[in-house]
Amino acid sequence: MSYAIDFGTSNTVIARWNPVTEQPEMINLPGLSLQIAQNPDLIPSLLYVEQAAENKVLVGQQVRDRGLDIQSDPRFFRSFKRGIGSRVQGFLPELDGQTIHFEQVGKWFLQTILQQLQTTYPDVQDSLVLTVPVDSFETYRHWLGQVCQDLQVEQVRMIDEPTAAALGYGKADQDVLLVLDFGGGTFDLSLVQLNPSQQQTQTSPLGFILKWGDKNLAETSKQRPQSARVLAKAGQNLGGTDIDNWLVDHFAKTQNLAVTPLTTRLAERLKIQLSLQPKATEIYFNEETFESYELSLERDAFEGILKAHQFFERLDESMTQVLQQSRRQGLTIEDIKAVLLVGGTSQIPAVQTWVQQYFDTSRICSGRPFAAIAQGALQVTQGLEVKDFLYHSYGIRYWDRRQNAHSWHPIIPAGLPYPMGEPIELTLGASTEAQPSIELILGELGNTSGTEVFFDGDRLVTRQIADLQTQVQPLNDRDGSRKVAQLTPPGYPGSDRIKVRFWVDQQRTLRISVEDLLTQDILLKNQIVAQLS
Repeated sequence: MSYAIDFGTSNTVIARWNPVTEQPEMINLPGLSLQIAQNPDLIPSLLYVEQAAENKVLVGQQVRDRGLDIQSDPRFFRSFKRGIGSRVQGFLPELDGQTIHFEQVGKWFLQTILQQLQTTYPDVQDSLVLTVPVDSFETYRHWLGQVCQDLQVEQVRMIDEPTAAALGYGKADQDVLLVLDFGGGTFDLSLVQLNPSQQQTQTSPLGFILKWGDKNLAETSKQRPQSARVLAKAGQNLGGTDIDNWLVDHFAKTQNLAVTPLTTRLAERLKIQLSLQPKATEIYFNEETFESYELSLERDAFEGILKAHQFFERLDESMTQVLQQSRRQGLTIEDIKAVLLVGGTSQIPAVQTWVQQYFDTSRICSGRPFAAIAQGALQVTQGLEVKDFLYHSYGIRYWDRRQNAHSWHPIIPAGLPYPMGEPIELTLGASTEAQPSIELILGELGNTSGTEVFFDGDRLVTRQIADLQTQVQPLNDRDGSRKVAQLTPPGYPGSDRIKVRFWVDQQRTLRISVEDLLTQDILLKNQIVAQLS
C-alpha cells in the first residue's frame, strides 16, 4: 500500500492509494486530526513539548484540545516548518536543559504522526511519498531525507508540492496546467505538462527516490498520465502565517491588542471567516481570568492590510518569473489550459481576484485546496514518471583577490534538466608551493533577494531581504568532505593539475569524478556529493 504525507506549515494531510478502487483516499488519525465536519482530515501542524529529554510531545489536535495553542509557553511551537533548514535569527528556546532546534521539532512532529499511522495502518511500511516546497533549499530536503532514514518503510520518495497538486486535481485530460500552491508558509507556482498514455508501460525511477525497496510498482490505470514534465516553477516564503501576523500587528496598533498565541489564533479564525463573508467578528472571554477580546474586520480593510505589505506585488513577481520561463519553452499564457488553486491561503477572495487578472475564470479550479497535493503525490507510486529540472544553480567557492573575500563561481545552472547528458568539466591547479591536496566547497546558489527567518517576541516570522550578494547554502563545508584530491607528488602553481567532472544523475544526485592530470590516476570516480533540490 502507498501513502503520501503533505507536511504543511499550518496543516498536514495524509492520503493513501486504494488498490480496489484505484483511487486515492484521505486518512484521518483519531486524536491528531481536526474534529470539525468541514476538514476532518487536516492535522494542525502544532507541537507541544512535554519532556524534551524523553521525547514526549503532543501534536496536532491534541495541542488544541488542551488549550496549549493559546498560551504564551516556550514549549508550544507553530509554523516550525519555516525554521527547518533556515538560519534563524535570535535565541532558540532551551527546554529541560537542551537547546531546541526546529529540525528536532519537525522530526518529533513527523515521527509522532508516522508512529500512529503505522499503528493504525501497518501496511504503511510498503511505500511513502513526501512533498516539499519548490523554493526549499538543500538543507530542508537533506533534513527530510535524514528523518526518512529512520523509518521502517520499504521505499520513500519526494516530489514538489505544486507538481503533486497538478496530478491530484484529476486533470489528466488537460495538457499544460499551472498550479498555484498557497499554504501557511509558502507561495509556489509550477507549470506542469501531463502526457496521457493509452497504453500501460512500466517506468523507471519515479520522482526523487530516497530509499529503494524490493517491491514492484503497482500497475497503472490507463486513464492516468504516464509522465509529468515540469516546465517552470517559482516560489517564496510567503503564506497564511504572515497574514495572521499582519492582522495581529494591525489590531495591536489600532486596539492596543497584546501579541500572543491567543490573539494570533483569533486573527487566523478571523481571516478564515473573511474568505466566506464580507465582515467577520471573533469574540473571546475567559471565565476564570475575565480576559476578553473582540476583533472585527471588513473584507475591504483586510485587503488594505494585504496591500500595505506589498502582498500582491510579491505574487506578481512569482507569476512573472513562471510566465517568463514558460515563454522560453515556447508557451504563451493561452497554452495554459487550467489553473489549479491549492492551500488554504488560495481560498482568500482577494487572491482569487488576483489570479483572474491573468486567467479567465473558466480555467481556474479551486475545489480541492487541501487534498490535491497528498492525493497527487500518490501518482508517483502508481507508475507515473516525473521529469523535472533544478530550481537553484550550484557552484564552487573561490577566493576573490580583488574583493579580498570568498565568492562563488556557478558550474551547474538553474533550470537544467536531469539526468544531465554530458558532465561539466573544470580544471584546477595548486595555489601554493608543494600543495598536498586540493579542496572544493560546493554550494547551492539562491537569488540575490531572499527571506530571513527571525523571532519577533515569541513569534517565528519572515521578512524579505535584498543585498548584492548571492544567497548561498554550502553543501559540503564540513570536516572530511571538502577534499577532492590528494596530490602525490605535491602540486605547484603554474599548471593545471586535476580535472573534475560534475553531473546530476537520474536520482537528482550531484556526482563528481576527479583525474590527476600529472599521474593520470583516477582519484575519485562517480562520487556522491549531495542530493539536489
